[in-house]
Amino acid sequence: MAQGSGRRPLMADKRYGRPGARKRTTKAKRRGFLGLFGGKPKAKPAAKPKAAPKPRKAAKRKPASKPKGLLGLLLAPFRWLFRLIWGFTWRVGMICSLLLAMAIGFQYLNLPEVSALLDGRARGSVTMLDTEGQVFAWRGDQFGGVVTSETVSPHLKNAIVATEDKRFYRHFGLSPRGIASAVRINLREGRGPLSGHGGSTISQQTAKLLCLGRVYDPEEWESEAAYERDCRRGSLWRKGKEAVFALAMELKYTKDEILSIYMNRAYMGGGAYGAEAAAQRYFGKSANRLSAPEGAMLAGLLTAPSTMSPTNNLKRSQDRAATVLRLMQEQGYLSAAEAKQAQANPAQLSQAASARAGGYFADWVMDTIPNYFGDQTSEDVVIRTTLDQRLQRAAEEAMTFVFENKVRKGSKAQAAIVVMSADGAVRAMVGGRQTRVSGVFNRATQAKRQTGSAFKPFVYATALELGYSPLDVVLDAPYCLNVPGSGEWCPKNYTRKYYGEIPLSQALRDSLNIPAVKISEAVGRDLVRRVASDFGIDNEMAEGPALALGASESTLLEMSGAYAGILNGGSSVTPYGVTELRLVTDEAPLMGRSGGMGERVIRPEAAQQLVWMMEKVIAGGTGQRAQIPGWQAAGKSGTTSAAKDAWFIGFTADYVAGVWMGYDDNTPLSGVTGGGLPAEIWRETMVRVHEGLPAKPLPMMTPRPVQQPVPPQPQRRQRQNPGQGIGGVLDGVLRDIFGHN
Repeated sequence: MAQGSGRRPLMADKRYGRPGARKRTTKAKRRGFLGLFGGKPKAKPAAKPKAAPKPRKAAKRKPASKPKGLLGLLLAPFRWLFRLIWGFTWRVGMICSLLLAMAIGFQYLNLPEVSALLDGRARGSVTMLDTEGQVFAWRGDQFGGVVTSETVSPHLKNAIVATEDKRFYRHFGLSPRGIASAVRINLREGRGPLSGHGGSTISQQTAKLLCLGRVYDPEEWESEAAYERDCRRGSLWRKGKEAVFALAMELKYTKDEILSIYMNRAYMGGGAYGAEAAAQRYFGKSANRLSAPEGAMLAGLLTAPSTMSPTNNLKRSQDRAATVLRLMQEQGYLSAAEAKQAQANPAQLSQAASARAGGYFADWVMDTIPNYFGDQTSEDVVIRTTLDQRLQRAAEEAMTFVFENKVRKGSKAQAAIVVMSADGAVRAMVGGRQTRVSGVFNRATQAKRQTGSAFKPFVYATALELGYSPLDVVLDAPYCLNVPGSGEWCPKNYTRKYYGEIPLSQALRDSLNIPAVKISEAVGRDLVRRVASDFGIDNEMAEGPALALGASESTLLEMSGAYAGILNGGSSVTPYGVTELRLVTDEAPLMGRSGGMGERVIRPEAAQQLVWMMEKVIAGGTGQRAQIPGWQAAGKSGTTSAAKDAWFIGFTADYVAGVWMGYDDNTPLSGVTGGGLPAEIWRETMVRVHEGLPAKPLPMMTPRPVQQPVPPQPQRRQRQNPGQGIGGVLDGVLRDIFGHN
């Protein structure tokens, strides 16, 4: 371009060298656009050329000023230490984060599908049905079926979240705020930081329920209890592993899936594992139909399922549920009106639920079946039993009535009741004054006590089998025996009186001791032992003459079964409670009836005559307080030495019932005999048992007067002059045997 033209050289301005350069460039562009579209830019006077600006030197950053002098000297070591710690910390942090990520990843890869984690029982369950086919007891680990957070009642789901982890849907598996709060509470209450409140989220609790993915191995743990203790340890290292497992679950599963695992595996008391089993156990309904009070009660069990179980203490469970309802209101799951309504109408157990602990009867059934179908079963087993729940309630009510109205307050005396059919089918059982308990000492089956005069019917049964008649006469007079190794023994009647020549029926009716011993010695103790044993008294019996007075021990169940043998016509009986046992998955039973009638012990005529004699005991003898209006009944009372035990056992045409009363520590009863309170408990039981049933006569036979001598019988001397009675004959026999006057 020619010089002096006055036009600016075609050189771009430095864009950021001078202020205003961007503005001039924009104007130039505008002129260019106007030129293109025919516009004419305004002429501007030529500007004087300006000298190029001096290039600016890049500004140098001034180093941060350091304290100088003495202060700088003092701070220098701290600055160096801070840089050292910071460098170490972030490097260690990076390594720890990497290790944590690897641990979470490892757990993530080993987690199975959700469906594999829903039933976590280590053993199976036992479901017991009564005679009507209704469930009355559960044992083992009961699992009612799978529930999910979508299918379960919203009230239960909300109650669990409100109670156990209100931030469940907002945290990532851990709740630092919850942990800090728990540590603070523990320290304030004087415990260690990890003792007591754990601050665990539902995810962490689920990790614990899963035992961090470890399954029970009998070779690693000596028992399931040891396995569970190991899974629930609360060390710092264990808490860390739980946290890792919880984080892995949060990555693998959705929140609802984690909650579903938790609801299916959590123990909720009463042998119920999971929400469905608990809902069926306590309320007799599915978990998807639970109301707010019922959902709150189940959620309240999670903190202490055994102690909070409503079958153990309904009031305590209801109080805990009220707290859960308050939490649900505070967190917006219930309105104030709904919470107030729910608290005013707390959850109640279903009609059968309180009995579904099964009590003493269920415990006894579990003891009578093989362990691999009972306590140690790995399958789900169903047992049909002989229990009649109407009769069970009758026995429990009778026990309660007598102790509330006839026994002094504060008494520690115990009692037991057994009701059975003539074939040995046990219909009801109460093993102590606490009627609705399980897993405790059962006095009906486990307490071996001296039987006292309740044993005498087996002495007379032996005599009747050998041909004696209830009308035969025996001499009731002072009487002594020389017992080898013990010296002279002289039995006494309870009344301290003697009644001369009396028939055998009167001797049994009035429970006289001397005639019973004479009869036992005449027929032979060995034979008496054999008859009693054949009737089902399966214990070591006394060797001496006191055998006839009940010096031997037996259980109430055995004695009641032996009396059932008398009622059924003289056949032995094995008491039983199981009629059928099968697996849930099978139709065919694996086991049938576990007992029943066995071989004949005495002739039917002898048994019927003995029933006639025992009917006199209740009609006008020592058992008069056991009379049942409108019914014939037969039985026998029994009281041991020093009144440590009191018995009454008897029967009608339909049922046998036995009652024992005493102290567990053998303290003598005060003013109690078998014909007293035990007879009253028996009567109260049998009145309720027979309510609504038509009266039936006893299967008894009135004896014929003896008119001719009875032919000789084995193991006893031939009777002489039977029309004049047998007292003199027995005295002669005993004098010959023992050599005394």
